[in-house]
Amino acid sequence: MHIVKRIASAGLPYYMGTAALHVLGIALLVAASRQAPMLLGLGLLAYTLGLRHAFDADHIAAIDNTVRKLIQLKRDPNGVGFFFSLGHSTIVFLMALLLGLSSKWAQAHMPFFQEVGGYIGATVSGVFLILTAVFNAVVLVDMVRVFRSMKGHAGAYDDGSFDAMLDSRGFIYRIFGRIFAFVDKSWHVYPIGLLFGLGFDTATEVALLAMSAGATQSNIPLYGTLCLPILFAAGMNLMDTTDSVMMSGAYQWAFDTPVRKVYYNLTITSASVLAAVMIGLVELLQVAATAMNLQNGFWNWVQGIDFNYLGYAMVVLFLGFWLVSMMIWKYGKVEQRWS
Repeated sequence: MHIVKRIASAGLPYYMGTAALHVLGIALLVAASRQAPMLLGLGLLAYTLGLRHAFDADHIAAIDNTVRKLIQLKRDPNGVGFFFSLGHSTIVFLMALLLGLSSKWAQAHMPFFQEVGGYIGATVSGVFLILTAVFNAVVLVDMVRVFRSMKGHAGAYDDGSFDAMLDSRGFIYRIFGRIFAFVDKSWHVYPIGLLFGLGFDTATEVALLAMSAGATQSNIPLYGTLCLPILFAAGMNLMDTTDSVMMSGAYQWAFDTPVRKVYYNLTITSASVLAAVMIGLVELLQVAATAMNLQNGFWNWVQGIDFNYLGYAMVVLFLGFWLVSMMIWKYGKVEQRWS
């Protein structure tokens, strides 16, 4: 209940910005779909890809660790996720804009984009996601050990050691983590989000650019092409903003009950591992099936997996994941038993 109240109050200005992105993206989508009805499906896919992308380990690490630092500095941390996702999605938007402005060039080279997106892009993305899942699974195991050691033994918890454990999440965060030392306001993470966006580390961005290029090929108006990255940004911004607002409340609770901090991070890190494994495996299996021309029952099923429906399934899974986690916390009386 405390987290819900915090979302409604402290996060309100940032949710208004998120709502503006939704309104803009939907308005452009509806207007453009009058000329190209196929854009409706692409718009929904772009939005679900944005939702899923917010669960990437590097997003979680960058946002949560920055929130923790700003709380220690007694600064407002609620806008961290909002500004980080804006910076990250700015790169996707600019690439889509370039493709839209150079539509003739994109049409001429579309087979090349399809090949890169279908083979090289998906392979690199799948391998990256699986490696990230492995790295974060190791951290998750350590978190479970800490959580179990805290039961009935409050003195077993070392906040400094646990913070160092949190800092080890995310592959890109490990590379650029030192840059966060210069952050002392929420909006300072915007340029860092730009830097992270340059990595194009998952297939969500690659797929979105491919969709944008396809839109230009179909002679869709420029604003119709641009509604895709805007909807992508809206979905990602919603989840990243919620992450920073919820984490702000969770860390402030942790001053009195560290078990809440550990439990929350267990939940969010588990969600990132689940997302990385699911998407990474699907990408690698689809690439293998295409490259090796595998056509039996299982491989036909893998090839038939639509990332549109996969995006919906991920959202449902995450909602169920959080619901189960909350029920375990409440009805399992975790805080009382661990105190």
